[in-house]
Amino acid sequence: MKGSEACLEVRAAVTDRTDQVAAFDAIGARYEQAFPKKAGQIAAGARLAAELPPGSRILDVGIGTGRPTARQLVDAGHTVVGVDLSTAMLELAGKNVPEAELLHRDLLTLTPHGRQGLGLFDGLTCFFTMLLLSRREIYCALRLFHSMLRPGGQFALAMVEADLDDTEIPFLGHIMRVSGFLRDELRQVVHDAGFEIAGEAAFAYSPARTDAPPEHQLFLNCRRA
Repeated sequence: MKGSEACLEVRAAVTDRTDQVAAFDAIGARYEQAFPKKAGQIAAGARLAAELPPGSRILDVGIGTGRPTARQLVDAGHTVVGVDLSTAMLELAGKNVPEAELLHRDLLTLTPHGRQGLGLFDGLTCFFTMLLLSRREIYCALRLFHSMLRPGGQFALAMVEADLDDTEIPFLGHIMRVSGFLRDELRQVVHDAGFEIAGEAAFAYSPARTDAPPEHQLFLNCRRA
């Protein structure tokens, strides 16, 4: 119960993400230029698309430009609802994946119920978006994602492996505050949120731009237990 109460407090607090939003609004299409090759993300998206029944409803948290994931899922015959806080990214996603329903939301405000509720989903993707949260917020976001999925629903997650909590780093000409976990700890926090890990993969990734640091990417394919 203590964990649930703490998450209610985190979600009730107004988190100022102004700097993050301004950075991604400014980065816009340069994001795809910096990260042109996304083998790990494409493989994780393909696995999710193949494991879900045709016409499944999928929530893409942090849709970004819509490519590759939302585009990939729509092309596989699924229905996609994409959320993002950056209006510039949502504009790009609208052009790249016009079939998707796009929402301007902070991920910690998502809910399946009530007037602003989105209902339940068969699948959910969150590729690198939680990097921009504190660890305390990540714990709560994972529990929130669990509540957004139907029993047995599929969850595809990607994080950069790093022992960081709300730490400033340079990113494409901006300063971002990011968090991460080492692999064993990431597995544990995902498990603690109520997910079973069905598969995982790791990739050493070097962005195309020198102002974005190399990273070790972790991909987890999970199921709501």
